[in-house]
Amino acid sequence: MTTFKSMQPIVPDRIVIKLGGSMLEGLNEQFFKNFKKLQAEGNEIIIVHGGGPAINKALADKAVASTTINGFRVTSEEAVDIVQCTLVGKVNPALVLQLNQNGIAAVGLSGYDGNLLECDFLDKETYGFVGEIKKVNTGILETLLVNGITPIISCIGCLPDATPLNINADTVASKIALAIKADCLLLVTDTPGIKINGEVQEVVQTPSIKEWIASEDIYGGMIPKVTAAMECLKEGIPSVKIVDEKLNGTTIVHQEVFA
Repeated sequence: MTTFKSMQPIVPDRIVIKLGGSMLEGLNEQFFKNFKKLQAEGNEIIIVHGGGPAINKALADKAVASTTINGFRVTSEEAVDIVQCTLVGKVNPALVLQLNQNGIAAVGLSGYDGNLLECDFLDKETYGFVGEIKKVNTGILETLLVNGITPIISCIGCLPDATPLNINADTVASKIALAIKADCLLLVTDTPGIKINGEVQEVVQTPSIKEWIASEDIYGGMIPKVTAAMECLKEGIPSVKIVDEKLNGTTIVHQEVFA
């Protein structure tokens, strides 16, 4: 057998998986099986998660009102502390535990850890304490990935003075994917992709998404998902999919793919 010392090591593909909050309690054996299969195929994976149902319950328990605008949770100063405690103190550790119990080495992070997410207000007048990510510092992610550990990221960032900010999880996932030059972004939700007139669309071009937003066929929480998807495609992420826990659903592509 002839060997070549000059051969370059194979660079693993990178996948960012965003788990919607409604999915976290319902993760089943099939999800973990698919996840480990992706790892066995040589992929490095990062998970970003939301926590909508848990946050809604925590806010209701404290009698703190909550509304959404364009799929973003309007977050008061009182609410953001509850959101932070819920995501970082409850939802994230529970997800990390599930992964560890299913044979997946995982470590929980928030935007505070390793100065991961540098943020500012998205629009304080409209959304309150909701963050816009200005920079992703990937050092801590690279350290974990090279050691075979899956980072599990909750969607909490902060201002330079450490004031917490709630960030839409789809936005966090897209920014992380861009920062680590991911090969694929998977947005996992309880809806198996984009539904138009009750039917899941297998492949969707970006101009159609813009038309469906304008016609309100795409609305609510799906708007941040498709917006994040289009931004990632525009910036060079090769593949973006909105899928269910079996990782089946809608693939979103640029129109140029079919040109």
